[in-house]
Amino acid sequence: MKIVRRIGVPPSARGSSSGATCPDVFELSDGNFAVIGTEATEALDGELPADAARADYERIVIVSRETLIRAKADIPDA
Repeated sequence: MKIVRRIGVPPSARGSSSGATCPDVFELSDGNFAVIGTEATEALDGELPADAARADYERIVIVSRETLIRAKADIPDA
């Protein structure tokens, strides 16, 4: 599995002072997506709705609203 492309704009275009360490979204070679976000599993695990669950190997991450909005145009419809 490899990163094929960034979805949205780079962190520097979203105001990152370093231009490198910010939430990000990537499309993978298998068609899935990977995100870089702030780890929040412990804080949000108990807040999941009754019809949501997280496997032991999964983590809850926070990705800023701006990151997802700026990525929206690059996310395929199908």
